[in-house]
Amino acid sequence: APAGIKFALGENVKQSNWGERFTSRYPKTRMGVEQIIYDSFQTAHEYEQQWDRWRKSHRGSPPRRDLELDALVEILRGERWIHCHSYRQDEILALLRTLEEFHITIGSLQHILEGYKVADAMAQHGAMGSSFSDWWAYKFEVYDAIPYNGVLMHNAGVVVSFNSDDAELARHLNHEAAKAVKYGGVPAEEALKFVTLNPAKQLRIDTLVGSLERDKHADFVIWSGPPLSTLSRCEQTWIDGRNYFDLKQDQQLRQRDRELKNRLIQKALRGDGPMLNPGESNSTEEVLWPRVDIFCRASNHRQGR
Repeated sequence: APAGIKFALGENVKQSNWGERFTSRYPKTRMGVEQIIYDSFQTAHEYEQQWDRWRKSHRGSPPRRDLELDALVEILRGERWIHCHSYRQDEILALLRTLEEFHITIGSLQHILEGYKVADAMAQHGAMGSSFSDWWAYKFEVYDAIPYNGVLMHNAGVVVSFNSDDAELARHLNHEAAKAVKYGGVPAEEALKFVTLNPAKQLRIDTLVGSLERDKHADFVIWSGPPLSTLSRCEQTWIDGRNYFDLKQDQQLRQRDRELKNRLIQKALRGDGPMLNPGESNSTEEVLWPRVDIFCRASNHRQGR
C-alpha cells in the first residue's frame, strides 16, 4: 500500500474537556488545531524549497534534516496519503480548505459521523469516507450521528466504507454492510463494497484486492448463503490462493480434539496418584512463579500496557 499518515481533529487532539488530568495539551481549541496544521504545511513547503535550492547549487551546507517535515513534504508531493480522524462538519470543512490551499487531496476521513452534512464538499474535494454504520452516543462530538450517514455520502458520490474500530465488531463487518441496505435501500451488491472494494480504494490497493477479478490476489470467502445475511456461515476462507479455513475440516478437528480431551480425562481418572483438594497445587514455587510471570506479561501486552 502507498504510505499513509494518521491525522486527527477534535477532542482527541485538544483534550480540553477531558478533566483536570489533561491540562498540558496545546493547542486547546479547534481553531488552534487548524492553525497548527496550516503552519506545519507552510513550514514543510519552505523546507522543501530550501532543499530544492541546495540540490541545484550545492553551495554551502545542506539544510538540516527534519524527519517530521520530510513526512509532510511527502504529503505535499502526493507520495503519502492522509487518513484523518474527524467528526464535526466545521472542522472537516476547515481541514479540506487548508489542504486545498496546498493542493493536497486527502486520502480518507475516518469516523466522519457528520459526513452527511458535508457530503457534497467531500465529493468535490475527492475525499473518501470510512464511517461507523450506527455506532455513536459515546461522546459529545457524535451527537448528530444518524444511521443514514453512509448512504447519504454514497448517494453524493463519495467512496464509502464501514469500519470497526473494535476487535469484536471487525468479526462481522458483513453485517455492518447490511445496515446500508436497511438504512437507505442501497442494493446488496453495492453495500458489500462498503467492506470490500471501497476500503481497498481508500488504501489505494484496489488493483490488488477488494474484488474477484483476474490478476488480483485470491482473497475471498465462500458463504453458505447471501454474504450480508446473519443466517449465512463462512464455509471457506482463502488468502493469496491458499485455503486458511474450511468449515468441514474445522468440524473434523473439533471432533478430534473432543476425543483427545476425553481420553486424557479418562487417563487422569484411572491414575493411581492422589486427587488434589481444592486450593492445593502440585507445583513448587520455583515451577509456578515463571508460569504466573509469563501469564501476567502476556495479559499486560494484550491490554496495551
